Amino acid sequence: MPPRQRLTPADRRAQLLAVGARLFAAHPYADVLMEDVAEQAGVSRALLYRHFPSKHALFAAVYQQAADQLLAETRLDPADSLVEQLIQGMDVHLDYFVANRNAVLAANRVLAGDPVIQTIMTNELDALRARLLAVLPLADAGARDAVSGVLKSWLVFVQVLCVDWLSHETCTRTQLRDICIGAVLGALRPLLTEDPAPDWPPQADGAKIGTGRHSKCAG
Repeated sequence: MPPRQRLTPADRRAQLLAVGARLFAAHPYADVLMEDVAEQAGVSRALLYRHFPSKHALFAAVYQQAADQLLAETRLDPADSLVEQLIQGMDVHLDYFVANRNAVLAANRVLAGDPVIQTIMTNELDALRARLLAVLPLADAGARDAVSGVLKSWLVFVQVLCVDWLSHETCTRTQLRDICIGAVLGALRPLLTEDPAPDWPPQADGAKIGTGRHSKCAG
């Protein structure tokens, strides 16, 4: 065990979250032990349990922190085109999914249906939906309701497809991202007053679809 450092409660919590995030990213959920977290943090198990009474509580805090960070890093800047915003947001999330594969699979598979974890994910998806609604050209309240429903379904589609992709990579990461972007653009076009992405899909990329050993992405 590394020598114990004297930290403020807030700094200690941040340290434990960092150690937990690293372990949950590196190992399947079942293989992460609170004893290992305490040892790597250089604290007693009693101190760890004072901050987080269970492994589930630690994981939930780690996942909430990740959701907050993903929202902060997803810009959705109205100055950018919709496609640029979607690409940036998808890349931010895919970066996290790839770097934290075990944690994402734990949240969506091992802890599927857990109310705490599901609330964290639902709140993030709702925040992303609200941001997208704010940058889309909507004619009236009726269009807003219709687009909101499409975005809600699309975000769940992206979540399921990305989790399946983490389990079995049936296409490239770029193909996965472009499939997700193409899906929402196709669903939104009939509902908007103007085409949100008249240049999508790029012809050079579109010509490649259907060729190569990883040409399809299936769940």
